[in-house]
Amino acid sequence: MLLPYLHKNKIEAGCDEAGRGCLSGPVCAAAVILPPTFHNDLLNDSKKIKEKDRYALRTIIEAEAIAFGVAMVSEKEIDEINILNASILAMHKALQQLQQQPEFILVDGNRFKPYQTIPHECVIKGDGKYSAIAAASILAKTYRDDYMLNLHQQFPQYGWVSNKGYPTKAHRAAIKVHGATVHHRMSFRLLPEEG
Repeated sequence: MLLPYLHKNKIEAGCDEAGRGCLSGPVCAAAVILPPTFHNDLLNDSKKIKEKDRYALRTIIEAEAIAFGVAMVSEKEIDEINILNASILAMHKALQQLQQQPEFILVDGNRFKPYQTIPHECVIKGDGKYSAIAAASILAKTYRDDYMLNLHQQFPQYGWVSNKGYPTKAHRAAIKVHGATVHHRMSFRLLPEEG
């Protein structure tokens, strides 16, 4: 059962990202402010929900949220500033898009840099604990998946339609045969070291 908030009388934004562990594509983050009364039985950590349900939830979240923002940081920028900094930057960019300023930020994971002067709390596995973080995880995941499906049209050989850029055996085999694209993160180990 997800908790509706940490602080009952504060406007809280939940923040999460998707695509940190991928070999290709941007990292995507979302920030969501839900009404305190929001409830949906399907809502959970996006990794624990079927794809069809994630997209159904995205429509509901976008219709019922007080505010939401989604932002991406490119592969090139990930290579320049590293994936942790890129993930935090994407979250900051998503927070900037909120039409309403939150009074508190709930962040999935254990690392974050302060955003403006708004207090925050990092929550490990927060996307399975708080509704607003779970909602952010749904938006981040579905927007990033859409982006990778679009890229797949140009680069079908990498199987992004199914692996979304994650390091599957098939994805790595394709990198070995076809080499890397401009969408691959060159600072990541794209291929396992030959043993």
